[in-house]
Amino acid sequence: MAHYELSMPITEQQARQLRINDTVTLQDTLFGIRDATQIHMFDRGRKTHFDLRGHAVIHTAPNVRKVEPSADNPVGYQPVCIGTTTSDRMERFTRPLMQDYGVRAIIGKGGLREGSLKAFEELGGVYLAIVGGTAALETTWIEQIEDVDLDDLNPESLWRFRIRDFGPLLVAMDSHGQSLYANLKKNQADKRAEVLASLGVHNA
Repeated sequence: MAHYELSMPITEQQARQLRINDTVTLQDTLFGIRDATQIHMFDRGRKTHFDLRGHAVIHTAPNVRKVEPSADNPVGYQPVCIGTTTSDRMERFTRPLMQDYGVRAIIGKGGLREGSLKAFEELGGVYLAIVGGTAALETTWIEQIEDVDLDDLNPESLWRFRIRDFGPLLVAMDSHGQSLYANLKKNQADKRAEVLASLGVHNA
C-alpha cells in the first residue's frame, strides 16, 4: 500500500501505477458529473467544451448557491454542500467516459461492476472510493466552482471544481483487474459456505 499525491490531469502511466488499497490525494482540478449529465452526453449526443483528458470525475449533483459573478465565484456559483452519490447506476458510462473523453479516474461510493473493471484494465483507469456521508468534509476540499457546462441540467450540470488536498481517497478498483468489491463478495461467499458447512448444511 502506498499514498500518492496527484496533480490533475494525470497520464495513463500514473493511473496504472495505482493499486487497490493505495490511497490518493488529488490537487488542482476535478469535474462533477451525474446521471442526467451522462445521459445527455452519451444518449442524446450533446458535447462539452471541457477537456476531460487525464482528469477525474466525481459522481455528484452539488448543492450550490447562485451569486453575483466575482473573482471568488467566476461563473456565479458558490459551493454549499458537494457530496458523492452512489456510482452503480452509472456503470454503463464508464467506458465511454474513458474512451471518448480520456477520463482516468472516477470517484464515487459503492463501487462499479465488471464492465467498468474491464474498461479500467484495457484503457488505464481507476475507481477511487469515498466514504458515504462525508459531504461536509468533501466541500472543504473544494476551493471554487471554476466553470460549468450543460447548465440547463442543473444541479446535474457538468462542473469544474478547483480543489486542494482532495482526499485521501481509496483505490478500490485498479487497472490490473483488481476490485475490493469483488474481493469482499468472494470473501463473504466463502465465509457463508464455511458457516453452513459447520452447521451441516450443504448445497445451499
